[in-house]
Amino acid sequence: MPHLFATSDLHVTHEGNAPLVDEVVPRTPDDWLLVAGDVAERAESVIGVLKTLRERFAKVVWVPGNHELWTTQKDECQLRGQARYEHLVERCREIDVLTPEDPYPVWEHQEKPLTIAPLFVLYDYSWRTPAADGLPMLAAIEQAREAGVLCTDEFFLHPDPYPSRQAWCADRVKISTERLEAIPEDHGTILMSHWPLHRHPTEPLYFPEFALWCGTTETEDWHRRFRAEVAVYGHLHIPRSTEADGVRFEEVSLGYPREWRKRSRGPIPLRRIF
Repeated sequence: MPHLFATSDLHVTHEGNAPLVDEVVPRTPDDWLLVAGDVAERAESVIGVLKTLRERFAKVVWVPGNHELWTTQKDECQLRGQARYEHLVERCREIDVLTPEDPYPVWEHQEKPLTIAPLFVLYDYSWRTPAADGLPMLAAIEQAREAGVLCTDEFFLHPDPYPSRQAWCADRVKISTERLEAIPEDHGTILMSHWPLHRHPTEPLYFPEFALWCGTTETEDWHRRFRAEVAVYGHLHIPRSTEADGVRFEEVSLGYPREWRKRSRGPIPLRRIF
């Protein structure tokens, strides 16, 4: 029986993480791998790791995280926003890695067929603390800054040509909804995204204000609406299994060395989903 594995937030440019890619290996020649974003910040590093993983696994499905979408001075690829995302999609197609722009693959090894839906949705600052409810977006961000947290996306994740990250998110929600609605009704789904689709995984955040950069209320019912058997995500660096409305949520992130070194179980760069 083939296995379906998942990983995210490999952050291979952080010292100590790159060697762990060697542990992301299949158990059988027919195993598939889901990569839920944040492989690296530099485009060439992202494609290099995905190419290595594709050589090992029968199929690899990737969605972008915020780090892949950053445009930094050290990256030879200076494309921004949508153009950067499209560049990564084209590079993935060259190495036979599936993206949110490709036909959804179907996992046929459960009781019913499960369509794997790689989703690129972003966030829209709608996950607020009670103190930030009703405030303008900039005021909510300022409140987070005063609490001691500000996502680096504010400096490096450009929404071009959209006027804002919220507008980009709204368009991605629309695109994703239309594709999800086209999945056959007799299929269950495996929803994979970098940012969690439901807010409950953000509850353990040390800074609850960081939830601003973690998702959107527009996807809160997708696990029910689109018949999910499991929702796979990363971003939070809180790897664990949870449940909402009877649906399993799996955060599959590795995280930074300073994080996994504190855990008694050490680094876990690969999780089995099925």
